[in-house]
Amino acid sequence: MDFLTDNKIPLGKWLADVVDWMTANLGFIFEGLEIAFGTVIEVMLTVLQWPHPLIMVAIITGLAWFMRRSFTFCALTALGLLFIINQGYWEETTETLTLVLASSLVCMMLGVPLGIYLGHHPRAYSWFRPVLDLMQTLPTFVYLIPAIIFFGIGMVPGLVATVVFVIPAAIRATQLGIVSTPEDLLECGASFGATKSQLLRTIELPHAMSNIKAGLTQTIMLSLSMVVIAALVGADGLGKPVVRALNTVNSSLGFEAGMVIVVVAILLDRILTGGREKS
Repeated sequence: MDFLTDNKIPLGKWLADVVDWMTANLGFIFEGLEIAFGTVIEVMLTVLQWPHPLIMVAIITGLAWFMRRSFTFCALTALGLLFIINQGYWEETTETLTLVLASSLVCMMLGVPLGIYLGHHPRAYSWFRPVLDLMQTLPTFVYLIPAIIFFGIGMVPGLVATVVFVIPAAIRATQLGIVSTPEDLLECGASFGATKSQLLRTIELPHAMSNIKAGLTQTIMLSLSMVVIAALVGADGLGKPVVRALNTVNSSLGFEAGMVIVVVAILLDRILTGGREKS
């Protein structure tokens, strides 16, 4: 036993050396990513915060009607949003929505093409699957350390940590949709002379679309679950009052912010899943 403990594998030091090397040699990449992600966040914040809150309530209620075609759901959506305004958390809600939407956008832009590639290359997926498992099971707080080192404090490191934690959902859903395409459909398309790209556009992607939509829904909900953790690295949003309530043992503030997060989560889930429930 002493032999094992006295000859500890310096895993932590190795990984710390990797982070130090990346900081010293790949700083220009992180600076570019910070500028790009920061621009996306600023644009989304402007879109969500520039109109009057009541106008945004009307727009989101209209989106709820488009997705669900239910007067009851639209009324509940409007009441939920008015409740958020009443509690004084509208600005924090728009910041949280910005983080959720930006991370979901990045995850789908990267995850769907990678999922398609892994769906067409089973050997590559067998090698990549342990990485996905690691990304999903590693404690999310661990992601905050390199995020702070590479990007400092603010919304960008919160976005990066969220993307790393959430992107496996988009990759796995897309890969599953691609590999589950029936072979007879692919053989039929190939018999008519379709190329691989045509098979992808006309058969595989349409067949995998339900999986991709499910991956999008899961991506958004997982991103929302990161709002409190992202607040620990200075990300604005509903996580900040929760962390402040925890630090000051303020149960009133904690319950207020927690209920607002619940309302946002329910609205996002019902709006996103409404179309599939109707079909």
